[in-house]
Amino acid sequence: MNKEELYLAEDNLAAEIEEISEFVFNHAELGSEEFESCKYLVEKLKEHGFTVTCPYLDLDTAFRAELYCGEGPKVAVLPEYDALPGYGPNKDEVAHACGHNWIAASTLGAALTLAKFKDQINGTIVVIGAPAEETTGGKCDIANRGGYDDIDAALQFHLGAENNMNIMTLAMDSIEFRFHGTASHAAAYPEKGVNALDAVNLMFAGINAMRQQTRNDARVAGIITSGGAACNIIPDYAACQFYIRAKDRAYLEELTQKVINCAKGAELMTGAKLEYFNFENSYDDLVYHDGLRALMRKNLNDLGVTDFVDSDEEASGSSDIGNVSHVCPTVYCELDTGARPKVFAHHETFLKYVHGKMARHTLHTATKALAATALDVFENPDIVK
Repeated sequence: MNKEELYLAEDNLAAEIEEISEFVFNHAELGSEEFESCKYLVEKLKEHGFTVTCPYLDLDTAFRAELYCGEGPKVAVLPEYDALPGYGPNKDEVAHACGHNWIAASTLGAALTLAKFKDQINGTIVVIGAPAEETTGGKCDIANRGGYDDIDAALQFHLGAENNMNIMTLAMDSIEFRFHGTASHAAAYPEKGVNALDAVNLMFAGINAMRQQTRNDARVAGIITSGGAACNIIPDYAACQFYIRAKDRAYLEELTQKVINCAKGAELMTGAKLEYFNFENSYDDLVYHDGLRALMRKNLNDLGVTDFVDSDEEASGSSDIGNVSHVCPTVYCELDTGARPKVFAHHETFLKYVHGKMARHTLHTATKALAATALDVFENPDIVK
């Protein structure tokens, strides 16, 4: 089997792949509420002969689909299909401003294309759909529950402002801190109060002082979620949330402990009692498999994509695909939208480039590159051993 046959099969599926993108785009749903999109994707996979488990691992809008073609490796593509709030004229619409409809279409498109050659493939085509990448990180839950343990290679593209094979995603901990004090009249009996808001403010002051001694790749961002009810009442309860990020998990654990120590210091200084917990999943940094990355780059080159940026060291967020990469060989990269001037994910202008005619070229390039890289692994499984 040669890749020209694979690309021709993708061309023949082009209208169906674009339909997937449009359906998910037009049925935008928030994380863990992607019931329509999940059902649609599951039914599409069943139509093409996949065996599907949904819900998967106790996640209502997660699924796992498989097409067994032989005793070879299991290669997984990873659709996402949650959207973002805050778009439209009144900022009250949910929309795919990160292009997860495009990710759903390119990953399913690759799986459907490979399925056309099931009699020539030695291995299992796997599709693992995870909810809530934008919020709680469904891939974290799936990874923690062993959902990727048997996968030999995991593949995904994202739309971006550049062609980038060297994406850096930061490991991240998400922690909420709550302080419990004692309320009293702020003017008449201030000495009888224990000010929980003072504890939050002192914690922020400690973290701001700590920034001088943190690595350049570290990011600590926080908000106050509760700060009292009235100026004449000493707050007996205050709370804050922090995202703590770093380039690698080892340093992040050190940094997170320093943030916790700032909270403990604020507790000691004020007398307000502290409790803290993770309010979202912890994300790991992205670990690349060099063999998979080399294959993906070659396949993109063959498809005419050659203008890659050198690195992404200056700016980065976090993604739950990092957790996948700590479990199984993974490749994750970005394709340029082609917009000039550049547009960036989560901005409202990004919506024009994630579906319809503005997204067709990148969608089919990604689909073909995913299918071709999966085929390489099926034919040369030693790559991921």
